[in-house]
Order: sequence, then C-alpha cells, then structure tokens
Amino acid sequence: MAKFTKIPADTFKQLQINAGVILSDFTPATGAFEPENQLGATTGGITFAATPTFSDYGEGVDNCPKNTLELKRLDDVDVKCSGTFVTVTTTSAKSLMAAADIDGTDATKVVPRRDLDSSDFKDIWLVGDYSDKNGATNGGFIAIRLMNALSTGGFQLKTADKNKGQMAFEYTAHYSISKQDVVPYELYIKAGTAET
Repeated sequence: MAKFTKIPADTFKQLQINAGVILSDFTPATGAFEPENQLGATTGGITFAATPTFSDYGEGVDNCPKNTLELKRLDDVDVKCSGTFVTVTTTSAKSLMAAADIDGTDATKVVPRRDLDSSDFKDIWLVGDYSDKNGATNGGFIAIRLMNALSTGGFQLKTADKNKGQMAFEYTAHYSISKQDVVPYELYIKAGTAET
C-alpha cells in the first residue's frame, strides 16, 4: 500500500452518521432529550454553518503582506442551521414564522406578528449520531447548540402532486447585548460506549 494512501486507524470511531434531529432542548451531560422536543421530521439532511468575517488591518499599508497574522481581526461569526421539514405542528409553524403566536381561543390558529419579542429567540439544537457505538442508551453524539435562534428564512410550504409538503427552514443564532463576547453557538462531541 502506498505511504499516504491510508486512513487513521480510529476513523470509524470518529464518524458523524445519519441525518440528525432538530431539537428545542437537549442535555449534553446525559445525551437525553424528550420526544416532544423534536421540532419535526426532515428530508435531505440538515446543514450547519458558522462563518467568520474578518478584517485585515494591514490592507492598504505599504510593504505589509496580505493576511499578516498580527493584523487580522475577527469581526463576528454568522451562525445558521438550515434544512427542510416534512412535518408541521402549530408549535413548529410558530417557530418558523419567527414573530407569531398561537391563538389563545383557537389552538389550531397561528397568528403572525409585525414586531419581534425577546421570547421569539430560543435555543435550538442540531444533534446527530457519532462514533461506532450508537446504542439507545450510551450512543455517541455531535450536538450543536444555536443560542438565541430565530427563523430568518420565513415560513414556506411547497406542495407536490402525490408527495409530501416541504417546509424549508433557516435558523440564525444571535449575539446578545448582555453577553457581547459570547459567540452564539456551542459544539459537543461525545464518543459512544458499549451498551450494558
């Protein structure tokens, strides 16, 4: 075998597999979540991206090379999670509409609002299977917490003949004035252990 035609010996212990789930709450210490915390069934997988924006303070300075490390500054990080739901409830529709309320007298009715409320920003989690041990009790996971997430893709419904309706979603995590230095996401990676 060629010298560089190899994979790490522990590759199969470090793979993220399957589509994962979008949750309203998750406990990384135990890997547990309640079924009602799943926002909906998805199709086509889920995409997470944390994209940094930089400034190069050396730009335009005579004799300064582009991308000099001492002059590079991180401005912010744009944090998004997107995909497509194939199920919907009034709770998930309210979430997708960003600024909305479930009617107090008719629980089947979701009413959009013109103004945002601080309660519209909620943490959401993307959690997927990880490692070669994926049992129901001790399975490994990769979990990403989007802090202060808000649906910025709007409410969309695409129907199809003899097929399921699809609702594309995009959630954006938001910084907070009270914690301006906190980038609004966290990542947890936990290998699974054998089931007992």
